[in-house]
Parts: sequence; C-alpha cells; structure tokens
Amino acid sequence: MICFKGAHFPKDVILYAVFFYVRYGVSYRDIEAIMEERGVKVDHSTLNRWVINYSSSLALTAKKN
Repeated sequence: MICFKGAHFPKDVILYAVFFYVRYGVSYRDIEAIMEERGVKVDHSTLNRWVINYSSSLALTAKKN
C-alpha cells in the first residue's frame, strides 16, 4: 500500500499526475497546465517530487497485482 500521509493534495490527484507523466512522457510544465485546466493548481516542481516519491511504489504495486 502506498502511503500518502502528509500529502497536501488528495491521493487521486497525485496518482493522476504521476500516471500521466509516466504513461505519456509529457513535461512537468505540460502536466501543470493539464491539471490547471481541471481546476487543480499545482507547481511543476511539486509534480517532480511526486514522480520521484511515488512512481517506484506504483510500479511495485502494479507488479504485485
């Protein structure tokens, strides 16, 4: 189970952003614009931290299932 304790955004927002980056390989600034279109104001550096923190955990969770 992935721990989102202490995150300032809902886990669905974090997962969506990380999935979008990993799946489609778009830049952090592009994801920032996409998220803003959906009403979520998040900085590209925060997206970078999310990818670093959560992408490996997501990959391990996906392999187990």
